Amino acid sequence: MDITDLLDKTRRYIPEEKLPLIEEAYEFAAHAHQGQVRKSGEPFLEHPLQTAVILADLQLEAVTLAAALLHDVPEDCGVSLEEIERRFGSEVRKLVDGTTKLAKIKWQAPEGEQKSRKNIEDSATQAENLRKMLVAMAEDIRVVLIKLADRLHNMRTLKALLPSKRLHIAQETLEIYVPLAHRLGIWELKWQLEDLSFLYLEPVKYRQIARLIASRLAEREEYIARVIKTLQAELEKAGLEVEVTGRPKHIYSIYQKMEKYAAQGKEFSDIHDLFALRVLGDEVQDCYSALGVIHSLWHPLPGQFNDYIANPKENMYQSLHTTVMGLGATPLEIQIRTHEMHRVAEYGVAAHWRYKEGSKKDIRFEEKLAWLRQVMEWQKELAGAEELLESVKMDIFQDQVFVYTPKGEIKDLPAGSTPLDFAYLIHTDLGHRCIGAKVNGRLVPLSYELQNGEQVEILTSKAPRGPSLDWLNPNLGYVRTSHAREKVRQWFRRQERTENIQQGREILEKEFRRLGVSLGRQGEMARLLKYDSLDDFLAAVGSGSITTHQVAAKLVAEEEQKSVVEPQIIHTTTRPSPGVQVLGVGDLLTNLAQCCNPVPGEEIIGFITRSRGVTIHRKDCHNVTHQVEKERLVKVEWGQGVRLYPVPIGVEAWDRVGLVRDVSAVVSEERVNMVGLHCIEHSDRTVSVFATLETTGIGQLSRLLSKLEGVRGVITVTRRTEGFSREE
Repeated sequence: MDITDLLDKTRRYIPEEKLPLIEEAYEFAAHAHQGQVRKSGEPFLEHPLQTAVILADLQLEAVTLAAALLHDVPEDCGVSLEEIERRFGSEVRKLVDGTTKLAKIKWQAPEGEQKSRKNIEDSATQAENLRKMLVAMAEDIRVVLIKLADRLHNMRTLKALLPSKRLHIAQETLEIYVPLAHRLGIWELKWQLEDLSFLYLEPVKYRQIARLIASRLAEREEYIARVIKTLQAELEKAGLEVEVTGRPKHIYSIYQKMEKYAAQGKEFSDIHDLFALRVLGDEVQDCYSALGVIHSLWHPLPGQFNDYIANPKENMYQSLHTTVMGLGATPLEIQIRTHEMHRVAEYGVAAHWRYKEGSKKDIRFEEKLAWLRQVMEWQKELAGAEELLESVKMDIFQDQVFVYTPKGEIKDLPAGSTPLDFAYLIHTDLGHRCIGAKVNGRLVPLSYELQNGEQVEILTSKAPRGPSLDWLNPNLGYVRTSHAREKVRQWFRRQERTENIQQGREILEKEFRRLGVSLGRQGEMARLLKYDSLDDFLAAVGSGSITTHQVAAKLVAEEEQKSVVEPQIIHTTTRPSPGVQVLGVGDLLTNLAQCCNPVPGEEIIGFITRSRGVTIHRKDCHNVTHQVEKERLVKVEWGQGVRLYPVPIGVEAWDRVGLVRDVSAVVSEERVNMVGLHCIEHSDRTVSVFATLETTGIGQLSRLLSKLEGVRGVITVTRRTEGFSREE
């Protein structure tokens, strides 16, 4: 263990006069960590040294490497930051201080707290941690680069930890650090972090894929060699001096492709692009010329070409992507870019510091981090922790889509964004006044998912107007970005409180009636969602801060917390027997009452029948509240098994061709079984559609009813209460 390897790497790109700073930092760290040992048994100094080596592979400058060597000294050795500044300067101190603060961030709950659930999404502490990371990134991105290198070396030595700790760190790496490396464009770190996380999270699948790759390695290498030879010859004929190499896919990316293929009914043997080609030239013109040669040699597959040179990705990535029908009619993926683009693709924002020690500067660096500045501005407007978490997940940790304005300007949005997201990105007032949208000249729904390269035009009302509350309903898919959603929420929050309370009461009563939930549970919902008063809760619903979907989800969450056993979904074509426990006694025959058809998430009570065991009713069922023989009522609760529960619904709609088909399609998309469907036509050209849905609970029912209301011609959708049968 010495500094030789690190110095050998740094001498290739760092001036000789800068190397003493690295050597002095190493000697200081070696003295400070003397006698300290890692859990793997190796000297502790090996960790900061290997962190610096990883950063040297990214060709970061001397100050960053010195900070990497010293990043554990204040926390583990008691050395003050003032001492580090006195010896190595204020810039090294700032990086060490920032890295130390990031090291204290805990992204997941401690062991034993909700082990089976990710709680990044609903913790104010996590939101504050994200704020700290955003601030650290905005102040100096090198702090996060050191942290990524630190995490990569920890992942390489993860085997020394306890199994539970390995899973915790691997999951955290996949959820936080992999998306961060992707957003910063550092492919070299991203793929290693992905593969190592996958190794510990899914060891069986990891080894299975590794064996499958090895079994066909010789065949693939022979094929790629023939393809490279053929293409190289054609490029030389065209007078192009370019480099052609094979590009292996990594194990986690193959796993993702296998999952995608499995959904299409394909197998591993159908994946042809485990190896792809990369063509590197000196100039941009070489890239387009090479593309022409490739397309004249092999037939390009339709819809498989992307020009990221003319339209770079937000993380600075530039390349031409094409898929062609190569030798032996085998699909072949090819990436074409310059050597400089390749360096940026591998190192991302880290590439900026390659020139920091010399005369050449990356003058576009600030532009390349414009997305971070924008998110920093947006997060100042966010109301609370949940909004910030939503913003970071949607606006940072997702792929981007690039679209054009009518004037030809390029705008980038998170993948899956809609015309409304685009409108709010341009201007808040444009979003508020939006009444429609055109994509490439044709009208599209406001829930349309924008695709790369499309031109978007927003249609607006001439009269002042505001957004619709439906835009905040996640089931309807009108807005996908946190920025647009927050602008809509702000508009409703500015409306009169009295108006919001009244509107919230109407919305909630409509939803409760639709779901067949007692109106008396409004106060309970307010308490569950931590509102001090019912009026505050109703105002939040009326302003859009709380959606009916969240209310239904809270009902389900309360019931789920009572169970510690993983749910088991039992599919059946008959009316299922409920997963219900009768308190205080052993197994008894139970049946769901047909009068109120309770579903998980609702309070229930049992009625002891004379011949059919215990019948399960909703607690507010009129047959229970008016029951004379109270002694026959017993306490029951939803059991450990979750089954499919029949819920009768009624759909009132204008009669038209294809109505039932469209209703069935929506139900099918939710993977819900529909039984007993029948229709009644009325003289006013309306129709009533009655059906029974086999749902897993009130959360799924609420989501499905919202989607059914969006079917063309539908007037209302309600949960029905059937006539009571005197079976008892």
